[in-house]
Amino acid sequence: MSVTALCSPWHDANSRNLRMGADFEGEPTNAMTHGASRLYFDHNASAPLLPEAREALLEALDAGGNPSSVHAEGRRAHATVEHAREAVAALVGAEPACVVFTSGATEAANLALTPDWTRSGEALRRERLAVCAGDHPCLTAGGRFDPAAVEELDVDARGVIDGSMLRAWAGQGAPGLLAFALANNESGVVQPVDPVREGLAGSDTMVVVDAVQAAGRMPLHIASLGADALILSGHKIGAATGVGALVLRDEHTAPARLLRGGAQEGRLRAGTQAVAAIASFGAAARIALRRTNTERAAMLAMRERLEARLRGASPEAVFVGEGAVRLPNTLLVAAPGLRGETAQIALDLQGFAVSSGSACASGKVDVSPVLSAYARGGLAIEPALGAVRISFGFETTDAEIDAMADAIAGLLGRARAREAA
Repeated sequence: MSVTALCSPWHDANSRNLRMGADFEGEPTNAMTHGASRLYFDHNASAPLLPEAREALLEALDAGGNPSSVHAEGRRAHATVEHAREAVAALVGAEPACVVFTSGATEAANLALTPDWTRSGEALRRERLAVCAGDHPCLTAGGRFDPAAVEELDVDARGVIDGSMLRAWAGQGAPGLLAFALANNESGVVQPVDPVREGLAGSDTMVVVDAVQAAGRMPLHIASLGADALILSGHKIGAATGVGALVLRDEHTAPARLLRGGAQEGRLRAGTQAVAAIASFGAAARIALRRTNTERAAMLAMRERLEARLRGASPEAVFVGEGAVRLPNTLLVAAPGLRGETAQIALDLQGFAVSSGSACASGKVDVSPVLSAYARGGLAIEPALGAVRISFGFETTDAEIDAMADAIAGLLGRARAREAA
């Protein structure tokens, strides 16, 4: 099968799978096939490949060349990588030289979560790591830290880090590293940065921020976040899968290498760069920066429209993270009697792609760590029932939001009837 055939179904002008089809009944069709009458509401798992990213991907594939080679083809590939590096840096307010391309966010997290850092060539040892309950497993697994050196910080009912627990951890004295998600991948809750800074005041703590879900959905500036490093993922903003980045605050502070070998990526990540995937990342980053600045309000209005429809259909429904700042494209809904996995299957059969939790946990029946963490913090939900995560993109329309609202409202109504019986 050709690369064009693999890449084109998301964005065929006559069969964009995000558009509302005439009939959602019957067996689900493959969302990546032409003519699929489906609505895709799982952008937090993976955003559809943007046309600009696809074009950049194919152009780089056709051009070929190793960016470490000195001949014309190599220089062209090198220029493609550096052009993308500039775009990714601009997305988060960093210098291009501070962008380290990786195979994805998980590799970037494992690169960053290490006790061994250097600053201007001098060792900068971190003795302990703090992570946030309910964050992505690539953070909570602790990276290269000894498990005994990792402490998980609780969150409250809104999903916000427990300030007293953070202050107690920071006050223990030994040099530390704090890693947290700026925006939770399931609830969309955005961690308030100022309280985190206050909690760390006076301590020797470095900060790694997982900006995977935040990128392209809210303005980002690495220095304003107080982060020493940011983690990014290409496919969350419409690039190809298989590419991410660790973005450093400055060129003089860096983690110990995870992949050793050649001198690629400023000697921080050995191995020939995936030029085509990186090119798509750069293209998607340029689009994300523009849209974040110009279209975010419209996206928030759609989420509020969806919330209002669902609240009217089921007053007892819980919007997880309500009361905290949330991403404009994300809604996590729980309700008495509504089982997340069952709802996901039912919606799939009707032509809607949603999630009952993180895509990284798909196929598992484990209780969502996010829901469990929020419940421990005081949120009145049953974590074992799960929830339905709805996440959409800038291309989503009001008509699609209304179709989604009708489908979810029907499920909520049936769950309410079962509870009342």
